[in-house]
Amino acid sequence: MSIEQYLPEHHFFAGLAPSTIATLAAHAEEVHLAPGQYLFREGEAADRFYAVRSGRVTVELHTPAGGGAVLDTAHDGDVVGWSWLIPPFRWMFDARAGDETDAVVFDAVALREACDADPGIGYALTRRIAQVMSHRLQSARVRLLDMYGEVHD
Repeated sequence: MSIEQYLPEHHFFAGLAPSTIATLAAHAEEVHLAPGQYLFREGEAADRFYAVRSGRVTVELHTPAGGGAVLDTAHDGDVVGWSWLIPPFRWMFDARAGDETDAVVFDAVALREACDADPGIGYALTRRIAQVMSHRLQSARVRLLDMYGEVHD
């Protein structure tokens, strides 16, 4: 299935105008990631984002002890990466493949330009990215509660 056929079926992109789907597809390509391969590292330029077609991607945060704490896990149908849309466009976390993973990677620099040129695209993507951010924050909250237990007064 081509990227242009896949995107309307993906829940993140569902409902976008056909012209927006065409713009996204024009700035996307399929990638295969080996287990342990990084999609991006904290502090790097956020110049891409991913739609996971199959596999598993962990979103991690560096810890003071070195190493990473898993904040969330993305699976088939999830989107990974939102820092590409938020200045200063630097990754806030690491992301790496937990399994053999197939994904669609988007050129975020080109998409930011498309968002600037067409505020309708920008608004649609920003709303969807806000939902991803909300999900990641909720997941992190649950993990923190699991780690530290319930806080009592």
